[in-house]
Amino acid sequence: MDSRADTDRWNRLIRLLKPIHGQAVATARHLSRSVHDGDDLYQDAVLRAYDKLNGLRDESRFRSWFFATLVSRHRSRVRRPRREWVSIEDGLDRRDDPVGEDGTSWEEERGRAERAARALDLLKPVQREAIVLHDIEGFSVEEVADMQGVTISAVKSRLTRGREKLRRFYLQCARDNESPLLGTLTAGAMAWPVKERSHE
Repeated sequence: MDSRADTDRWNRLIRLLKPIHGQAVATARHLSRSVHDGDDLYQDAVLRAYDKLNGLRDESRFRSWFFATLVSRHRSRVRRPRREWVSIEDGLDRRDDPVGEDGTSWEEERGRAERAARALDLLKPVQREAIVLHDIEGFSVEEVADMQGVTISAVKSRLTRGREKLRRFYLQCARDNESPLLGTLTAGAMAWPVKERSHE
């Protein structure tokens, strides 16, 4: 840091981030459809938030302010050419997968994660943001509208269209005998259950 003011600003950001860190990381991973890209997006949003922090006067609005920053950085990234990647797990013998306490392989969990990432990848970025923020992370429609900078009716439209695409995808999975669990969406190698919403 170049000055005491920079140090104070960084310490302030860390203090404000601590209560929402876990949720923000999970949201970034959902938006990016992978753990690695999600963590990269989160770090990008943190740096952006640091640059703009002095403009935040009301700390009670930090949560929505930061998630709006996260959404903005996600928008910037989706405009770039998407990188191609190959998982090293593709070259591993799946028979050597670890076995859980219930005696089942991690193969099922991996399959659920891959299906969910494919499902989210079908959505337009604005639809994916609405689904992740509202249906998975539990933000209200009003909060999502504020983060996306659109009207409430626009968010509801994005949710409706996004859910319909997901429904068709999972119905096709069922017809293909992939047996998805409709109540859970996952990204990367982890799973986050859909949260209960207190209000619309």
